[in-house]
Amino acid sequence: MKNFIFALISFCIAGQMQAYTEDVFKASKKIDLRAPSVPLINSDTYLSIWSPYDKLTDGNTEHWTAAEHPLIGALRVDGKTYRFMGKDKLALEAIIPMTDSESWEGRYVINRQPNGNWTSIDYDDKDWSLGKAAFGTPDMRRIGIEWKGNNSDIWIRREFSINELDKDARIYLKYSHDDIFELYINGEKIVTTDLSWNNDVLLELTEEMKLKLKQGTNVIAAHCHNTTGGAYVDFGLYKQHSQKCNFENVAIQKDVNVLPTQTYYTFECGPVELDLVFTAPLLLNNLDLVSTPINYISYKVKSSDKKKHDIQLYLETTPQLSVHETNQPTISQKISMNGMTYLKTGTIEQPYTVRKGDGVRIDWGYAYLASNEAPDKNMSIGNYFDMKASFISEGKLLANTQNIESSGLDSMPAMAYTENLGFVDHIGKSGFVMLGYDDIYSIEYMYERRMPYWKHGGKVTIFDAFERAQANYSSLMTQCRAFDIDLMEEAEHIGGKEYAELLALVYRQAITAHKLFTDNDGNILFFSKENHSNGCINTVDITYPSAPLFLIYNPNLLKGMMTSIFHYSESGRWKKPFPAHDLGTYPVANGMLYGGDMPIEEAGNMVMLTAAISLVEGNADYAAQHWSTLTTWANYLLEHGLDPENQVCTDDFAGHLAHNANLSAKAIMAIAGYGEMARILGYNDVANKFSNAARKMGIEWEKMANDGDHYKLAFDKSGTWSQKYNMVWDKVFEWNIFPSQVAKSEMSFYLKKQHKYGLPLDSREMYTKNDWIMWSACLGTQDDFKAIIHPVYVYANETPSRVPISDWYDTNTAKMMNFKARSVVGGFYMKMLMERIKNNRKQ
Repeated sequence: MKNFIFALISFCIAGQMQAYTEDVFKASKKIDLRAPSVPLINSDTYLSIWSPYDKLTDGNTEHWTAAEHPLIGALRVDGKTYRFMGKDKLALEAIIPMTDSESWEGRYVINRQPNGNWTSIDYDDKDWSLGKAAFGTPDMRRIGIEWKGNNSDIWIRREFSINELDKDARIYLKYSHDDIFELYINGEKIVTTDLSWNNDVLLELTEEMKLKLKQGTNVIAAHCHNTTGGAYVDFGLYKQHSQKCNFENVAIQKDVNVLPTQTYYTFECGPVELDLVFTAPLLLNNLDLVSTPINYISYKVKSSDKKKHDIQLYLETTPQLSVHETNQPTISQKISMNGMTYLKTGTIEQPYTVRKGDGVRIDWGYAYLASNEAPDKNMSIGNYFDMKASFISEGKLLANTQNIESSGLDSMPAMAYTENLGFVDHIGKSGFVMLGYDDIYSIEYMYERRMPYWKHGGKVTIFDAFERAQANYSSLMTQCRAFDIDLMEEAEHIGGKEYAELLALVYRQAITAHKLFTDNDGNILFFSKENHSNGCINTVDITYPSAPLFLIYNPNLLKGMMTSIFHYSESGRWKKPFPAHDLGTYPVANGMLYGGDMPIEEAGNMVMLTAAISLVEGNADYAAQHWSTLTTWANYLLEHGLDPENQVCTDDFAGHLAHNANLSAKAIMAIAGYGEMARILGYNDVANKFSNAARKMGIEWEKMANDGDHYKLAFDKSGTWSQKYNMVWDKVFEWNIFPSQVAKSEMSFYLKKQHKYGLPLDSREMYTKNDWIMWSACLGTQDDFKAIIHPVYVYANETPSRVPISDWYDTNTAKMMNFKARSVVGGFYMKMLMERIKNNRKQ
């Protein structure tokens, strides 16, 4: 009897575990939104890997800058291999190489339109300059000839000889460019692009294109127009080796679902089904989790035909994760320690926090692929193609016995993990591997290099962190899943299914555009990078739109964005009566570098956000620490905020504007917020003064901005309009500073002005900012909110700009204007913040 009961209990537990395991590998909610780029590995602005494709097999995974940060995955089923992730590099032989493997020379002219048919073989280019590639701005990779300047052009001709033509060879053109680019082979146009930048694009020549090549002399001619910022041109020609060393057979992708902390894929690999889960355990109440640069790749394989199948799984990355330029020398090694195996790679030079700028990758610290040791698992570093050939033929990895150095993309090894799952039935087998990055030092802050938060001053090593991540795997999967379910249910209840799916898409992006560390006094600092804009660090008007997410889940992280700005003013280094715009260029935060001031913008941002923290936390302790500084800023707003002078606001791409009505609204909101903080602190006279002033200014604002059925862009410009997103705080906190008809009139007007992909920012252009749309949508009713955000959902679903979602785009074409991968999408959470505060008020 006891044996029967024990067997029954064991059967029930096994059934529960099977159901639990099944749940872990299947998305808790079906997501209909097609992500512009799918988040995979997300820790910070450097460890940031995305798939800009509908299918994970359509191309290589990328860093948010579009540089390849490759993850390759393959499943071997009964001896047949299926690629389910990325695209392995082709085995190519250079006909004429790019500069990542060999320097080359070409003829060029800059800003001088060539006469005649400059693309033909017979063109006389003797008066052109001769120089070494690549061509571009100093911040780009492998520059031989400097070419820079806004609205600038370069023309390049590269002659080469072909001794013998192989008609059956597969020929590939490889090129990189920034910005508008065209390329010709022997006078025939092969490539033309719009305003974009791309690195290492590989284009197989069609049979018709190959006919343009001839035995003897050939020429590739290219023209590139740089609109602004970085400039770059490099190109080469290659043919493919014939040996069998690539994962050519592609798995069938059945499903993909992006949830806040996890991305789920399902594939059909012949007679088996593969579930793949990417997890970034970014639970904002746990600062160690937020800052620890380790993500999980989990997998489960089960038979789909009721038969058992012999299964081996392969996962791979390369040293590309640890370099800015692919020709930087690296060293890779295998380490075994405390029951764990690590594949480690990094540059030999290790220039800690030296490389700064916008579109850059980290080239210091070390990338790690890690797993626990087990009889059926193996990890190895070896030749890129030999590793795959071994797995294809035998289901095993080649063993590596020494450290491997590389000096360029062609010599970079594969860092590979395999698990022999053996014979798998319908119940299935599962496992996971970890990917992480130890940057050693994260930020240079006030002329001192700072370690990341998770190191706790050097007491915790990356190996400690991996061992903890290994031990906590099951718990964290459960926590992340529960968090995702709760967030999605709350968001759908508040704003509908489309709103919930947008919040899921942007969650990891908003968080991982930051880095968490502490200063010498132990203050938490959480610095943003202004991605794909200008690379500024800790920009105040990036903090402002990002704030709602952090006000909801951990206001201490919002303080971590603001404390250093307070300290910068209080140190005496910043002497102006309004805050600095930024603290430098990421990752160096030694003082403001932006080219101009935003007086009302930044003062309004800092005062309003401090007020929001006070009201969310129910105390003004944080404000009290910086009361003198806040008072200076609030007085500045009181004097200058109602009718701003000619200046830029956070939407600086639109240029300077005087009498900006929305900027005025920001100042008024901040003045009201300062009054609320004074009231909490018991400074009643001050509270009354500023609260009354805000109400009087709100009434005056309505008169100055009124333009009949809406309110003006600028007080002196009738017939104009703009989104008044800064007014959202009036509704969030129910202050009633502005007359009630303002929000009603604006919302009614907005609904008439929407385009297919969103509400324009204002009457000047057809572009918009979707973070501000999400704020403006909160000014209306629930139905208004859904109607205003629907085009944003359509934009995300249809944009041809396959990047971590851009916040600045054209409302007619859905093409991004410039920005991508920025933290400002934390502003999508404004509706959730508003509803939470409303519910707390009722309790």
